[in-house]
Order: sequence, then C-alpha cells, then structure tokens
Amino acid sequence: MNSLSILRNLYAQQQYQALKDACLAERNHDLATRILLVLACVNLGELDGVEDRFQHILEQESELDDDALCDLAAAFIVRSQLDEAMQRLNTVLANQSQHALALARLALCHLMMDELELARDCFSRSADLEPGRIVVWTNLAAIQCQFEQYEQAQHSIDQGRHQVELQADNLSDLLSKQYRERLRALQLQLWIETEQQAEAEHWFEILDEHQDEEQSEHWRNLYAKMLAERDLHDEAVEVIRAGLKQYPKNNTLLMQLSELAQLQGHSVMAMNILQRAIAQDKDNPMLWVKFSGSCLHQLEAKARKAAEKAVELADKLQVDDKYTPEKIAAIQLHAKHALAEVESQEQNFELADDLFREVLAIDAHFVPALRGLGQQQMQRGKIDDAVALFERVKLIDPISGHSALINARHFPEDEETLAKMDEAARTPSMEGSARTGILFQLAAAWEKRKDYDKAFAYAAEANQLSKRFVKYDGKDHRNKCARIRHAFSKGLYDARSDCGVKSSLPVYVLGMPRSGTTLVEQIIAGHSQIFGAGELGVIPNVVQGLNRWERHVGSGRHYPDCMDDMNAYITEGIANNVLKELQEYDPKAKHVVDKMPHNFENIGLIKFLFPNAKIISVRRDPRDIAMSNFFTDYQAKHGGMGFAYDLSDTGEQLADHNLMMHYWNELFPNEILEINYEDVVEDTEGAARKMLQYIGVDWEPEVLAFNKLDRPVKTASVWQVRQPIYKTSKAKWKRYQSHLAPLIAGTNARIESPPITDMLSLPEPSFLQGGFALYQKKDLDGAEYKFKQMLHHNPNHAACNYMVGEICLRKNHIQDGIKLIEKALKNAPWKREWTENLLKAYELTQQDDKAEALTKRYGLDQKEKAADNTEDDLIWGDIQSGQVTG
Repeated sequence: MNSLSILRNLYAQQQYQALKDACLAERNHDLATRILLVLACVNLGELDGVEDRFQHILEQESELDDDALCDLAAAFIVRSQLDEAMQRLNTVLANQSQHALALARLALCHLMMDELELARDCFSRSADLEPGRIVVWTNLAAIQCQFEQYEQAQHSIDQGRHQVELQADNLSDLLSKQYRERLRALQLQLWIETEQQAEAEHWFEILDEHQDEEQSEHWRNLYAKMLAERDLHDEAVEVIRAGLKQYPKNNTLLMQLSELAQLQGHSVMAMNILQRAIAQDKDNPMLWVKFSGSCLHQLEAKARKAAEKAVELADKLQVDDKYTPEKIAAIQLHAKHALAEVESQEQNFELADDLFREVLAIDAHFVPALRGLGQQQMQRGKIDDAVALFERVKLIDPISGHSALINARHFPEDEETLAKMDEAARTPSMEGSARTGILFQLAAAWEKRKDYDKAFAYAAEANQLSKRFVKYDGKDHRNKCARIRHAFSKGLYDARSDCGVKSSLPVYVLGMPRSGTTLVEQIIAGHSQIFGAGELGVIPNVVQGLNRWERHVGSGRHYPDCMDDMNAYITEGIANNVLKELQEYDPKAKHVVDKMPHNFENIGLIKFLFPNAKIISVRRDPRDIAMSNFFTDYQAKHGGMGFAYDLSDTGEQLADHNLMMHYWNELFPNEILEINYEDVVEDTEGAARKMLQYIGVDWEPEVLAFNKLDRPVKTASVWQVRQPIYKTSKAKWKRYQSHLAPLIAGTNARIESPPITDMLSLPEPSFLQGGFALYQKKDLDGAEYKFKQMLHHNPNHAACNYMVGEICLRKNHIQDGIKLIEKALKNAPWKREWTENLLKAYELTQQDDKAEALTKRYGLDQKEKAADNTEDDLIWGDIQSGQVTG
C-alpha cells in the first residue's frame, strides 16, 4: 500500500490526529498530501493557516489527479461549500463513471441538500462498486427507510453489519462502536416503521439478560425517543417502564418517563416520577430544577421549595471529577432561573425581574431567561419591552424567537421565515411528528396575511395533533351538566334557605372561554373599589374539597350529588374560607373579581355559598367563540379545554353552556347580568356603566382606560387586553364560513342525557355530623339513630356503618359491630385506623384466622397496634367533625 493510500485510509477511519502527524512526516509534501492535511486540521478544529494552504492548493488544482480531486471535494464538503464540491466530483465522474468514492461523496452532497432520490441512487451505485464502505450502507438504509423501501433498507443494514464483521480487525474500537450503534439504531427504526415492535422487545430481553444497565438505559431511551417522534407515546412509555422493572433505580430512565408523562399532560404522574428520582439522588440540583418546573402551574408552594433547594444545592457544588467549573456555572444558572419562574408565577414581579436579569448578566444568551422575562413583561402590559427581549431570542434561536414574537402579534414579513417555521414544526421530537405550538403560530401568521384557508389548515392540523394528549368526552361533560342542574334545584335552596354568607365581596365573571371575559374583567377592575384577581381556582378547589370529604367518609358520593348534605355551619365555614382567600388579594377592595370562564357550571354552588354574589355572564357570537378557541394553543394540558380541539365538540359545549345559563337564569331570575361582547365593543362606556351599576359602585371614567391598567394578565388574551377596543374581532367567523359544518352540527344536535336515577335526596343535611356530635356527648342511642337515618338513605355509607359498628361494640353486640366495620372497610379500604380497630375486635373474639389474614393484607403489627391505641382511638377512628373546606 503506497503512502497516499495509507493516508486516505486514516481519513476513512476518522483518525484525524494520526492523519495530521503522518502528513507532516511525509518528506514530499505534494498537493494530494496537503489536501489530506487540510482535511485533518479542519476536522480537528485547528484552523490557523488552513485557509492559506487551501488557497495555495486551489492555485495548482489543474495538477490534481482524480483521486486527489475527490479529496479536494471532501475539503469543500467539510467547509459546507457543496456546489464547489459537486463541481469537482462531477469532473471525476466524467473521467471515471465508476469511481466509487466520488459517487459516495456526491451522494453525501445530495443528502446535505435534501435531494434524497439523487443521494439514494449515488449511494446505491457506490455500494455496488465497492461494498466495503460501511458509511455508504448506513446512509443508504436511512434514505430507503424514508422512501418506505423497507426490504431494501433491511438489506443495506445487513450488508453494513457484514462489513463491520469483515473489517473488525482493521477498524478502531471507536469507529467500530460508532458503526455498530448506527446500524442498531437503524434496525430499531426499521422495526418501528414495519410494526415489528415485538422484534425490538425480544432484543431488549436479550440485552437485559446480560445485565448491562448502561446499554439498556441508552437503547431504551433512544428507542422511546424514536417511538415518540412517530406519535407512539404510549408504546414509548411501556419501553421505559419495562426498563425500570429491570433497573428500578435508574434515574435516567425515570427522567425519560417523567418527560413522556409531562408531554402527555399527565403532570401529577410526572411530579411523582421526579419525586421518586429525587429520593434516590437528593443532592442533585438539576432534579430539583425539573421538579420545580413540573409543579410550577399547579403546586406553587412545592415549586418554590424545589427551586430554593436547587439554588441551595447548586451553590454548594465543588469542582471534582463529576463537576467542572463550567458545569457548575450552568447548573447554578438553571437553578436561579427556576426560582425566577416561581417568583413570576406568584406575581412577585420585581423579585422575578431581578433574578431573570441576574441570570442574563451571567449569560446574555440564556434563552429560557430571555423568554421568561419577556413573558412576564407581556403579562404586565410592557409589550415593547417583551418584543425587544423576543428579538434577542430570535438572534440566538430564530424559530423560538419568531414563535414568541407571533404570540406578541409581531409577525414575520417574509414567507421564507414562515417556510422555515413550517420545516421546524415538522421536525420530529419527543412531542411527536410535529410541534403543535409552531403550527398554531403559523395559523395566526397566515391569518394575518389573510390567507384564511391556509390558516385554517394549520389550525386544524395543530388541533388534531393536540387531541392525542387530551382525554375529553363530550357525553361526560353533558351528563355532568345534567347532574349539576338536577342537584341544584329550587327545592335545594328552599330546604337550605339558612345556608350561605351574605357577602357582596365576590364578583364572578364567567362564560365560554374566548367570549370576552378577560376584557370585561379588565374594564371593571379599573374601578378604584374593585380588584381583578384573574382566573382563580377557588371555586373548583371547593368542589375538590367536597369530593375529598366524601371520599374521606366513604359515602360513595361526589359533587354535585353531595350538596343536599350541606348544613349552614359547613356552608359558612367554606364560604368564609373563600372570602379570606379573596380578601388577601386586596384587603381594601370592596369587591374582588374571580374571572374563571368555566364557573358557568358552578353558579349553583356560588349562589349556595354567596346568595348576594354578583355574577356577570359574558356572551358572544358562538361562531366567533368557536373559531377563537380553535386558533388558540392551550398546550393540550387541560382536560377542561379538550372541547376546543374539535369543532363538533365545541358546538356541543356551546349548546351545554347555553342550556346551563338558561337554567340558572330561570332559577335566579334578574340576579345574573348578561353582557354581550359585541355590545362592549360597540359601546364600551354604556356596557361599563351597566356593569358597575349592577355591582353597586359609582361610575369612574378611569375604567375606560382598561388597556393601560397596571395589573398582570395571564390568560390567552394577554395581548388583546393591552390594546384599545378594536372591532375587527367581530364576525371573524365569516372568514371561515366554509369550514363551519361540524360546529353547526354539534351546536344543533339534540341535547340528551340518561335519566338520573342514582342521585340520593336527603330530607335534611348532616346526619353524619349530627350523629358524631351526639356520640361525643356519650348519647349512644341518639348517635346510633342519626347514623341509621343516613344508612336508611345510603346503606353503603362507610363512616356511618363504621360508627354504628363501634356503638355495637360499646353495647357489647360484638358480632354485629364486626360485620358493620367489615362492611365499612369494603367501601373505604384505605382507612388504616378502622382496620386496626377491626383487628382488635377480632382478637377480642379470638377470630385468629381473620386477624392473621387482616394483618398480612395491611402489614399491621398486631401487638404494637394493640399497645399503642387507646380506647378513644378504638371509638373515634379517624372520623372528624370539623368543617369541610376547599
């Protein structure tokens, strides 16, 4: 083998340092050797003097033979000068049409230019001429997969493997590993494309038999990513779960599983998985950063603790084998940014601003901080400042920057940028085959350009993809609304006329999402005596609290079925807790506005708690509501907004809303103020006067300057409410009139729900609480009577069965008591203290078999529990008499 062949072989083996050294050691630095030296230096990143060498070579290019000209083309390729490279390669092929290396490099140029058919043909010809080039087989297999030529792709993969084995002795360990991993990745991809996941599962089983955790982790993560990129997220989850069964403490797999859960909208699951990872590596600050991010929009207190813990741990890091100074600095940056996001979420804007700017002072190109600060400025109405920050993002990450700017209604002026965004939207990622956020932004951009059919097509695609991660059932929503109407009947309010707190502090602005609720709130919140608190989860939290209480007592009921069990004492406690929370927003305000659109479902509960509450129902042309929702990116995380991704579902929801409001207006005549969005746009002052008069405050003209109000807005309307009133939002549906058939069908469909036959109707409230109060007074007969009154209506009420059982034990009716406690535990098996008390009863009656079975089932230590529990524990269990709170 001559010296040039040796040098070219070193280049093919990617041994660039050895190639450089060998070139420099050559006595005769001919042109061909100098080209290879340039290739070695460029690949090593050693660019000093390279340009001069390269220009000198070009001056003598006419002296090069075909092989050297082929190497010169390679130098152009690494410099991304593809046209220059192709010119040289075509010259070589004109002289030697069967030059395999020239064909391979020409194929690479076509591949880099996304000319896949030409690339495939050149790679195929090169492989036929010289089958020993493994990289040709891998590239050919990848292209064949894209063209769905799966048999040919499998052949190429097999040929690549064959060549790796043939050349094993001549390949470096690093290159051999690279080729094997590339071929394995292609094989996994091919199994997915041909729906042969069983082959992959079998391969993973073999891999796990070797107990190589590092390899299992690597390949499972890669395979899960491939599945997710093809919208097979459930399959990706199963792959990671299978790995965790084998390696339950592998935090890398846990992190992948958490990310998949978060992407699918399973935020609670994602949090739990991260907590499991943290339990295994408590001193890892990045785990705390990720946990803070997962909690940010739902559990603010946990998000704060996690961010503070991340900062604390990051500040303690020391340089060692695991942490370089650069890595420590990066971790500290992420931890501080996590805390900034928490402060911003809690509307501590000045603190957040300082933290964001501290991060940017360290790294001015840290995109998360630029975007985070920009979003905060948007919420605060500082649109120009936000745009300036997003412009900085655009210089670093053009797609991210343009996306943020579109959200701020600053649209690209050229179609080339939109084309690049479309390409980015369709680049597979863990989210799936497309990125829905960018598709929604493209829909807005093309709407701005008045290409409405194109805009609708993007919105329809984005919505269809988003539906993958949202479990929404229109029938369930319709049935839930029917149960609410059934529960909140006139009879309920007549029978519970003593319930509720006569406060006029709460003002509820509600309606369908995108109906104008944010605009209405912004207007009335401009009044000096009214504080706009935004979208609060206070009333939904009350609903959750009631559901938790019913589960706690094992009634088998849930909201709204349980409303007939509410007495004046409990209602007052809940209402006062709500008032306390509202007053904390502004203790001096006469009224506090809760603008949660879907509270239109909860008007019955609101009026039960606050008979004097002011309720403003915002109405808008349903077609405009539908199209506004259809073009809004809700990020597929909120099941309550699941209707928005389908026009038929939106139509049904609009019909449900209309029926609900008709029902509430009949139940509470003249107590709910209806405001039309179109009226607000046409006559803002008239609408504002009407609303303020209804609330009961004097007119203040300042409310008309709502777009200048210094208060945060966090809804999807964050941009719109910072603008003066504009009328272009009226009748926008006409632009999409040809696409409205599903919406009209959904809206006009007959509203049907199954008959409600399973909802109890208690003649009076609080049998449980009343019985418990008597029990505390040692009035066992009176307590038993109260509990049995509940059992007459609800025989499976766990807490009442338990308490009657305890009374039976007190009265020495042991077997009757045991049966009742057993029945209680069937309906509330999570009650550990009830279980412990039943165990004692078994011991007292010498039912050793049952005691042993119970002990095994719940892992109880009989002797310890018997010694620890007092007589009061036996009697009380964990029944509580306190108030139900939200």
